[in-house]
Amino acid sequence: MTYKEQLLGKIKEKSAKIGILGLGYVGLPLGLEFAEKEINVLGFDLDESKVKKLNAGETYIKHIHAERISKSVEAGYFSATSDFERLPEVDAVIICVPTPLDEHREPDMSYVEGTAKIIQKYLRKGQLVTLESTTYPGTTEELLLPMFENAESGKMKVGEDFFLAYSPEREDPNNPNFNTSTIPKVVGGVTKNCLEIARKLYDLVIVKTVPVSSTEAAEATKIVENVFRSINIALVNELKMVFDRMGIDVWEVIDAAKTKPFGFTPFYPGPGLGGHCIPIDPFYLTWKAREFEINTRFIELAGEINTYQPYYVVQKALELINANGKSLKNSKVLILGVAYKKNVDDMRESPSLKLIEIFREKGAVVDYSDPYIPVLPHTRKYQYDMESVELTEENLQSFDLIVLSTDHDDYDYQLINNNAKLILDTRNAFEKHGIVSGKVFKA
Repeated sequence: MTYKEQLLGKIKEKSAKIGILGLGYVGLPLGLEFAEKEINVLGFDLDESKVKKLNAGETYIKHIHAERISKSVEAGYFSATSDFERLPEVDAVIICVPTPLDEHREPDMSYVEGTAKIIQKYLRKGQLVTLESTTYPGTTEELLLPMFENAESGKMKVGEDFFLAYSPEREDPNNPNFNTSTIPKVVGGVTKNCLEIARKLYDLVIVKTVPVSSTEAAEATKIVENVFRSINIALVNELKMVFDRMGIDVWEVIDAAKTKPFGFTPFYPGPGLGGHCIPIDPFYLTWKAREFEINTRFIELAGEINTYQPYYVVQKALELINANGKSLKNSKVLILGVAYKKNVDDMRESPSLKLIEIFREKGAVVDYSDPYIPVLPHTRKYQYDMESVELTEENLQSFDLIVLSTDHDDYDYQLINNNAKLILDTRNAFEKHGIVSGKVFKA
């Protein structure tokens, strides 16, 4: 029996063991989907504190409830480890590690490369390896394939001895309409055998798999999805600035335009891009395009516009405070929300972190309030030591300016409006909550 037949048999019988490398916002929910289908999952993570929490049935991601984890752990279908020597135990290895940008806004592939080196050390015949991390077209075959073909256990042939595929994650944390299992999943394999096995595996837990002709096509699909969003968000951010000068409310215009039943998709402006996809992924393509002597001007211009938005917000704040007889220097500023999107505790690439930096550079005294992030953790770029401020009447009255950066539903918008001196709303949140006030200005 061939390795392909053996692995397909295990997948069909649901006896294949799944290894998830990286138990964050992508890897953890994916692992739980397999476990909830009574498929054995072994999660790998370098963070020992995460491993201990998961094995105790606890969560560290707010929108993933501890009950989901504890049920899978108690049923014996999910466990976590930091011991990568256990990789040969699993039949499928799914890589879900970060792919950030470095200080020069170029791809930082260190997490993928480090993970690949570990897999190379322990890869055995008959295993499937799938990369889910968003990356530039060509990563799977240019970076991973040569390493795995020369595994420490001996030379292996892809499509026969082991199988390699790419299937980009499509997570949208805390989206009430979609979750990991209900979002169609694009899959590309290095060979036909690789594609067939990867599809059969994901078919166990995903509503629909979408096969493409190659791993490069799958990698490019994910990039296109986020380039599309980045460019359209940049467009409305630019329109916001133009219409503001003209005395026109961009949110009113978008709401009117979206009544057209065809030919228009609404996107909304904000204080800048956040999350691990839209601010980062397009630059993976611009970097790769240079290899082919192509300048991606559209993508880079969109990046410039979106990156400028925190500066635009601070400029609006400066003008607003000056108009009220104060200087931004030494003014007390409260940032509402440091998560990158509402109702989640995910602050990756959040524009609020840049807002804090710029306000401080201007001499303002800055605090934040976020019900999902009680303490601001250190990031690769920012080392703030800050704790969330409670939104009491007394606290709100003590600030010269309140800047709404993330429109959490948990905020008492009426309380904030009643006690604030000035409010700068970057999300049109107060109007959405029925509050039209002389204190509220949009940015």
